[in-house]
Amino acid sequence: MNKKLGVYICHCGGNISDYVDVEKVREAVRDEEGVCLAKTTMFACSDASQKEMIEDIRQNNLDGMVVASCSPKLHLVTFRAVSERAELNKYNYVHANIREQVSWAHSDDKAGATEKAIGIVKSAIAKVRLAEALNPIKIHSEKAVAVIGGGVAGLRAAIELSNMGSPVTLIEREHFVGGRVSQWDVMFTTNQTGKELVTRLYNDLISRDNVTLLTGAEVISNTGSIGDFTLKVKITPRYIRARCDEGYLQKAIDVCPVVVPDEFNFNITNRKAIYHNFPSEYPQYPVIDIKNCTRCGECEKVCGIIDFSQKEEIVEIRVGSVLMATGFDPYTPYPGEFGYHQFEEVITLPQFKRLTELNYKKLIYKGKEIKNIAYIYCVGSRQIEGEVHTVASADDLSKDTGSNQIEGENRYCSRYCCTSVIHTSIDAKRKFGNISNFHFTRGIRTYGKQELLYAESLRLGDIYLQSYENDPPLVYRENGRTHVKINDILTGRREISVTADLVVLVTGMVPRADNSVATLFKLPKGRDNFFNEIHMKLRPVETVIDGITICGACQGPKNITESMNSALSAATKTFSYVSKGEIELEPIIAEVDKELCKWCGECQKACPFDAVKMETSEGKEIAVINNSVCKGCGMCLPVCPVNAIDLIAFSDNEIESMINALVS
Repeated sequence: MNKKLGVYICHCGGNISDYVDVEKVREAVRDEEGVCLAKTTMFACSDASQKEMIEDIRQNNLDGMVVASCSPKLHLVTFRAVSERAELNKYNYVHANIREQVSWAHSDDKAGATEKAIGIVKSAIAKVRLAEALNPIKIHSEKAVAVIGGGVAGLRAAIELSNMGSPVTLIEREHFVGGRVSQWDVMFTTNQTGKELVTRLYNDLISRDNVTLLTGAEVISNTGSIGDFTLKVKITPRYIRARCDEGYLQKAIDVCPVVVPDEFNFNITNRKAIYHNFPSEYPQYPVIDIKNCTRCGECEKVCGIIDFSQKEEIVEIRVGSVLMATGFDPYTPYPGEFGYHQFEEVITLPQFKRLTELNYKKLIYKGKEIKNIAYIYCVGSRQIEGEVHTVASADDLSKDTGSNQIEGENRYCSRYCCTSVIHTSIDAKRKFGNISNFHFTRGIRTYGKQELLYAESLRLGDIYLQSYENDPPLVYRENGRTHVKINDILTGRREISVTADLVVLVTGMVPRADNSVATLFKLPKGRDNFFNEIHMKLRPVETVIDGITICGACQGPKNITESMNSALSAATKTFSYVSKGEIELEPIIAEVDKELCKWCGECQKACPFDAVKMETSEGKEIAVINNSVCKGCGMCLPVCPVNAIDLIAFSDNEIESMINALVS
């Protein structure tokens, strides 16, 4: 039976029609076999055009449709929805990209672009002539969700999922939730403390019956796919039976002989092997750092709830979807980078923020009162590819040599750093009084309402100096004092040197150093090594792994507000996977001809999604496709030596017909 087809060529408001003669394209394809309707439209995606298409499909009893417009990433779903509203199977719609592939690529050759557009539209028509009506694959889904990461984004996402009625397991690798926010005191724009925010989220979370919180927990195994993930979680005990009376806990801490750097304070202070040092750490139970504990037994003598008999547990949970909120690490400068680990006066911004909270009337560091503070911006961000800078070697760390920024690979701006350091410098001046702040910048990026902080800093008398990206400040020692020198472009490249009691390196965000969970779930990463979403605007929290969503700073540098917003978005999308107890998947997947297949394993090696398994059928080993995992990428097709694999909706016949249309 000959199909009746409708073809629409979009002007795209001039994006296409400025370089492609869309009327000539329409005339060239209107007499193609099966085409009974060919139109041009200014904006195919507009509501008016969509309504017109629905009427055309119904009035002409169309069996298939082609829209030649922009990238299918933008509007494939749009026109499939048009087909469905007109009661046409959405897989009898074919999208032709003549904007990105034609008009934008060949804007200097209108005649050539027009001919190419004709070929692409004809190939789409050839494909839709052979297209078959398909139905989505439906699979059962567990209604539960696992949220990995107990920072503010993970806490907020878990609360939102709970509000929607989904059982949630929140998995946090550390023994305390709150992530980086728990380490901050007063935060910019709101003047709320990190403790207050984490406390509010934690109290809300633990009041819910459908939320399970696992701390000291790490996912060690992942099997299954969307709708039915099975996670194995290793839980490290606290070696504490119950919440301890503060008096006894302090006695246990006092007698502990083990002293280690305190990660909560970014190693500027020490803690004991048994600890619960800060009220913003939740749950408010102490924990024993078993890696550093010598098991001397001194704490047991003064605190009866210590229990070294506790063992690691492995628990198994089944969920329909997984939400990743694993956060970030602050950039750690290399030894010698701007004097870091070379001069004791050089610290990072996270260390400085903790330092300002731990001091009260005077700002003291290493026994010295701090008056002049130099802030060096963009350390670990906006690094210039190929630049070579002076960096102290291990042999030079005791010498008074100058040091500079090293070559790095973090090309991105971390976005929050400018605002964070300006806010912290204002707080330091207000809290300690006689403080002089000198900002060594590459240009200030306090976007939105955060610009008010920059204005406040200037009003308080802070000094701003600016350098080019390839000419950063120099940190050096002279006469026993630390200095920062810059060729200041704001004063016509005048060389200015500041004597600093403290040099604060304004470090950016980088991906977690230990991101083994990403390997377990095979999460894609971008060029910046943060987790990668499918599309930053259209699908901002989805990954190419079905059923896995991402949010917060594991995607890239974000402030708290942005992390919270992405958490709400990810929670909503995650819930859509599991809410019905059933999931619809794309039917465009690989299929195996059992008669032709002679298991060789080549398709399994080629599959990037582990969708191919070997099974025995009627005494014969063959390849079997896991429909819920297969993404229809087609990687397995060309490696099959007997051509036993085909791709639904992209069969050999369909592809060959498209090629013939292009070359005819």
